[in-house]
Amino acid sequence: MAENKHRDTYKMVKRDLLFFERKYWEQNILTIAGVDEAGRGPLAGPVVAAAVMFNPGICIPLVDDSKKLSERRRQELYHGICREAVAVGVGIVSHEVIDRINILQASLLAMHKAIDQLSVQPAQLLVDGNFFRHERIPVENIVKGDALSHCIAAASIIAKVTRDSLMKEYDLEFPGYGFAKHKGYGTKEHVEAIHRYGPCSIHRKSFHVPSFDSAGVDVNA
Repeated sequence: MAENKHRDTYKMVKRDLLFFERKYWEQNILTIAGVDEAGRGPLAGPVVAAAVMFNPGICIPLVDDSKKLSERRRQELYHGICREAVAVGVGIVSHEVIDRINILQASLLAMHKAIDQLSVQPAQLLVDGNFFRHERIPVENIVKGDALSHCIAAASIIAKVTRDSLMKEYDLEFPGYGFAKHKGYGTKEHVEAIHRYGPCSIHRKSFHVPSFDSAGVDVNA
């Protein structure tokens, strides 16, 4: 019975990206921030997190998990989110810090930084995943939240577009690695470049470089 109830709830959430937000609006908790990160998996560059807040009832058409969207669509939605949001915060943690504290802790740190950058303090956080805690603000962790919550999906887009832009800048600084194309992920092209030229200064030294045969990673992850 409990399993069936969970399945029904999941189906309802899939049809309604405001399902989680509405739960808090009905409790008169109106300042809600969605939080997500981009860049846990790449072999190079920073991890970037974003926090996004909207007024109650706002739902931007086509906003979804950034991994499901084309680069062009993400760019369009990025500008729409920035226009409609009450507040947007971005946190960036460098490859040096990732190597020092590990990628999980760096991702959590980026999320904290993004929340700290918000011009309005939220009363509730909706966070993609299941690990995040905050010392002052209540948190609901939502597995696959970027596909289930509007504000988390918006945060995933802000984080992804911001990180992609940074990697395009790194592509100019470190030509030959293809950062503008694969954004630092372990694609076959990227792995071949590392074997050919060696790692550059933004490569994560704590990450294992895969073999040619195993290379081939989704650059939208």
